[in-house]
Amino acid sequence: MSMMIFCLPGNELLADQLAQAIGATHGELSMRQFPDGESYIRVVSEVKGMEAIVVCTLHRPDGKLLPLLYLCRVLKDLGAVSVRLVAPYLSYMRQDTVFKPGEAVTSVYFAKLLSSFTDGLITIDPHLHRRSSLAEIYSIPSTVLLAAPLVSAWIKANVKDPVLIGPDNESEQWVSEVARDADAPFTVLDKTRLGDADVRVSVPEVDRYMDRTPVLVDDIISTARTMIEAVGHLKRMGLKAPVCVGTHGVFAGTAYADLLAAGAAQVITCNTIPHPSNGIDITALITSALKPRSSVGPHRSNEPTQH
Repeated sequence: MSMMIFCLPGNELLADQLAQAIGATHGELSMRQFPDGESYIRVVSEVKGMEAIVVCTLHRPDGKLLPLLYLCRVLKDLGAVSVRLVAPYLSYMRQDTVFKPGEAVTSVYFAKLLSSFTDGLITIDPHLHRRSSLAEIYSIPSTVLLAAPLVSAWIKANVKDPVLIGPDNESEQWVSEVARDADAPFTVLDKTRLGDADVRVSVPEVDRYMDRTPVLVDDIISTARTMIEAVGHLKRMGLKAPVCVGTHGVFAGTAYADLLAAGAAQVITCNTIPHPSNGIDITALITSALKPRSSVGPHRSNEPTQH
């Protein structure tokens, strides 16, 4: 089955790279807003009988959700056999339980909504905290790709004598995997979170790593408060200026500038979210998952594929 790739604004570079890599046609699309703020969507390309691939990374998702829904719906109305969503960063994964009475479990609501208008999902390192897989909340086939090997390869090629440092105990499994493939030792921070932007950290056995280059690694850099605290702690302990590496660079507010100002030697992220810090390319990783499928239907399976 032939594939045609569409994208929402801001995702053009990745969509172009993916189309070229898999030999797919780049679909033509017209999008704009009416003066009252409503979205206008028009698919120009002929999609009947095609498998449509929609590329839209989902950081700052609220403004993207309705255009994404309208695009996926019109593609099906125009005869696309299936519509798969490539969302390198998948939002609404953190609120996965009720912490205070009356809270919305938005991860579940968001998953049900995306599952209602897409036939499949490809994403990278979703924030699975209290979930074992996306299949617990998504009813569409979900392909979960892992960026750890790419992060390891970048560290191995670019950092001399690294020691990897994870943000908290929950990160140990992921950080240990990155460290193993990078042939480097690792440790994790002792972290106490006092609020969304108030974090206290310490580095266990820091004296063992005085002659190494610290590499702070995390799956998501959002407010960057944990990394900023860690950078300051490492500086006070006399370690070298650290390299900060994240899979997803959300960088809320002035987080990126604040992290550099705190003393990070370098900040590197995967291009799951377009940003000047992008230094690790995930195009080939996604390409590996974009294989033609002989028959695709909505809700055929809810078991994710791990790559």
